[in-house]
Amino acid sequence: MSKIATIGFFDGVHRGHRFLFAQLHEHAKHHQLTPAIYTFDRHPKELLTGQAPAMLTTYDERKALLQNYGEVCFLDFATVQRLTAEQFMCYLKDQEGVETLLMGYDHHFGSDCLRGFHEYEKIARKIGMHIERAHECLVDGVPVSSSRIRKLMAAAQIDQVNRLLGYTYSVSGVVEHGNAIGTKLGFPTANIRLNSAKQLPASGVYSVVAQVNGVEYKAVANIGTNPTVGNIHLSLEVHLLDFQGDLYDQVLTIFFLSFLRKEKQFSSLEELRSQITKDINNI
Repeated sequence: MSKIATIGFFDGVHRGHRFLFAQLHEHAKHHQLTPAIYTFDRHPKELLTGQAPAMLTTYDERKALLQNYGEVCFLDFATVQRLTAEQFMCYLKDQEGVETLLMGYDHHFGSDCLRGFHEYEKIARKIGMHIERAHECLVDGVPVSSSRIRKLMAAAQIDQVNRLLGYTYSVSGVVEHGNAIGTKLGFPTANIRLNSAKQLPASGVYSVVAQVNGVEYKAVANIGTNPTVGNIHLSLEVHLLDFQGDLYDQVLTIFFLSFLRKEKQFSSLEELRSQITKDINNI
């Protein structure tokens, strides 16, 4: 059966992407086509400019999320980046069996940097492919996009991040040894080894859920440099409530629920201990 396809990087697989996939399946059902999602192994900007944005999803996370919405085809961007829009559309039609292309409302592709949907329509007519333009997904009158979500994350608006994603944002990492200051204060923390490719929320203290070995715990997390104890490196530390045991070398997944406060430098460890108690009472 011939395909109807859509193309994009789909970082975050957010509400805007899922709105596009819903349209893809609606068109597929109406025209008796197989829906297919085409994406890339790496963010295009990584190869084109050498500076990809921090990701909302890792490769594995993105793959797992996309597979909920049908057939997923990963393309090697290094292989296709030199193709013009026409060459790429011919590849989809002749090699992949794509009969209809559903383009995101603001999407563009091709080394010739075409702008405007009408340019792609001209190519489609020339090569005998059908093309449709998808409707945009608006929240509060503004299109949902990965860049919009990244900006909200950088502003610590994690509730809005989760709202636009349609799920709770999370990061995962292995627990490693820290300086044990939390234990000395009576609040032992798990120090998470950070994935440099994935975006962290802005520095500050958050109400979170920590998941380890399939079990979830209420927790409070701090992102920052811990200025009170003189740390200079960005870190993610998490205190799990009602947890007993050893977390070292285990994978911990942190789900960010809400922003509690900015990180600050306290005049003493006692003042820091008092604030941590308040933070825990606020989650």
